Amino acid sequence: MSIPLTRLGGGAFNHSPSNDAEAEYDRLRDLARAEAAKRNSCFDRAHQAYERGDGAAAKELSNEGKRHAAKMEEYNRQASEYIFRENNAPSRVAEDTIDLHGQFVEEAEEILERRIRYAQEHGQTHLHVIVGKGNHSTDHVQKLKPRVEQVCRELGLQYATEDNAGRIYVNLQGGEAVIPPLPPQPPAQHGGYGQPQHHPGGRPQRPHHHQQEQQEQPDELERLVSKFFHKLGDCCVVM
Repeated sequence: MSIPLTRLGGGAFNHSPSNDAEAEYDRLRDLARAEAAKRNSCFDRAHQAYERGDGAAAKELSNEGKRHAAKMEEYNRQASEYIFRENNAPSRVAEDTIDLHGQFVEEAEEILERRIRYAQEHGQTHLHVIVGKGNHSTDHVQKLKPRVEQVCRELGLQYATEDNAGRIYVNLQGGEAVIPPLPPQPPAQHGGYGQPQHHPGGRPQRPHHHQQEQQEQPDELERLVSKFFHKLGDCCVVM
């Protein structure tokens, strides 16, 4: 499986990123593209050397191309992990949600499969998957959504597109995908799922244990990142 060199998941961020964050993501993807170009050049020259009977040069160029391919994979892995951390911070998504913005299709597939397994192992009943609406994709065609749906079908899970066309609801228990109603949102707040409800009195009222949950969520994110990305490179074999 090879990772394409253009982003297919819509805009990379689910929020207005700082200039530094956006620059770092772009830097890593650009480095990966540069290594891919060097890889392709080496493989082309290796083929030419082989055709003219220079086996030694062909082997040397092929090995050089493989080194560039490995660097490309590493830069893409770093970019994938970086954007995952940015978009899935506890302050940006609820614990039953995963945001795949900024991921290549193959990256998103691997991350989603691991996230589904993790959720099922921990007794979670459903998952909201943010895939974007394809506004930034070529011809405005959604690329992540069909792959997410394919993963669900392969795993025998039912799913449904939410009112926000950039989100998919997945029933992790194997039953019908019945989308629960969203909690009421105050007009001034960001419209993401899982924001705190406001009650009379003008201040958000939260259960006493919510602060503890918020403290635990960064650790949970680190566990997820470690679980999803330590083997991510294994799925991205360059052809």
